[in-house]
Amino acid sequence: MTNADIIDLRDFYASPLGVQAARAISLALTPIWAPISEERLVAIGYGTPFLDRFAVDAERALSFMPAPQGAACWPHGSASLTALVGLENLPLGDASIDRMLIVHGLEFAESPEAFMEEIWRVLAPGGRVIIVAPNRRGVWARFEHTPFGSGRPWSRGQLQRLLRGAMFTPATFSEALFFPPFRRRALLSVTTPLERLGRTAWPVFAGVVMVEAVKQLYRGVPVTSRQLARKKVAKPALVPAGAGAGARRWPSGS
Repeated sequence: MTNADIIDLRDFYASPLGVQAARAISLALTPIWAPISEERLVAIGYGTPFLDRFAVDAERALSFMPAPQGAACWPHGSASLTALVGLENLPLGDASIDRMLIVHGLEFAESPEAFMEEIWRVLAPGGRVIIVAPNRRGVWARFEHTPFGSGRPWSRGQLQRLLRGAMFTPATFSEALFFPPFRRRALLSVTTPLERLGRTAWPVFAGVVMVEAVKQLYRGVPVTSRQLARKKVAKPALVPAGAGAGARRWPSGS
């Protein structure tokens, strides 16, 4: 799947339409952005338009951009905190990050499942991930003059299934970009009232869908019918994700 190009992303968010889009998304992110003490924050994809606003209170913040996309320096005017990465091989230790913001990332992942497994690995216990993805029902996914018209769009249901399959609990959903992606500068003056109206009148057609999810720590161990018949398992067992078979508790004599 072809990634968005860093030049196109940078130029879009510098344009009048991009400024309005970033503003609308930031306003929708604010209610679901719960404070985390001494937060370690990483944005994956192209999150710099939002890091300037949400990284202010973070203990540290990094911007990771997919290698096929290219990278742009962030923050401006100081030492760069940007790195080129592979989405399925992040240069981070296990449980090292408190929150991850994914914008222009998931829709370009070759394997969304492997990408989310990697996100799970690097998030600390109880860590949170916020995904901003093009809405497959929205108007923005149908126009290629914005970055939201590239890659694979997602629905709420698809995001829920993806997250639950990767051992995340979806907590809060939100939407943004209820106004059309106007090309004419003169029409951008009505984006704010349209954004407010669309949230009530046509929420299903938002340009992007957002979800905040929390990392689960445990999963149940599957029990086969043969094991049940032979009563090999005395009680359900919980195994930390990633634990080997030796971590399981089996009844004596099994």
